[in-house]
Amino acid sequence: MNKDVSYKKDLVGVDWQEMKSILAADDFDNGRTVEQLHRSFANSYSAIVAMIDGRIIGTARALSDGVCNAYIVDVWTYTPYRRRGIARQMIDQLVADLPGQHVYLFTDDIPEFYRKLGFVERGIGMERVSGTWLQN
Repeated sequence: MNKDVSYKKDLVGVDWQEMKSILAADDFDNGRTVEQLHRSFANSYSAIVAMIDGRIIGTARALSDGVCNAYIVDVWTYTPYRRRGIARQMIDQLVADLPGQHVYLFTDDIPEFYRKLGFVERGIGMERVSGTWLQN
């Protein structure tokens, strides 16, 4: 684990505008407003923000029914800090919050990374947007 990195799970004091800006600068912005980004993390079963010197450098969160099914989303590490174990640490902390649950995630760009963390490919994923994307 990288000693300089702190992992924040309580989300108190997170600068959501900073998060929005750095996600956009690192080409990981899916169009949520600052308020929607905040609400997404606040409404999660578990969320984590990785920081160095008070600056956001990673995110991950889990959605769960608290019983048997969970879904990990928004796994991101700022490009200059990749390959240092930060995403692995965030995922390990999230999974520890989900004992006994089937934990699913979707990726289309780095499946080998998730395989190293014990995830296995299952079936196919499907999606459907209710109404208009991000209009709620």
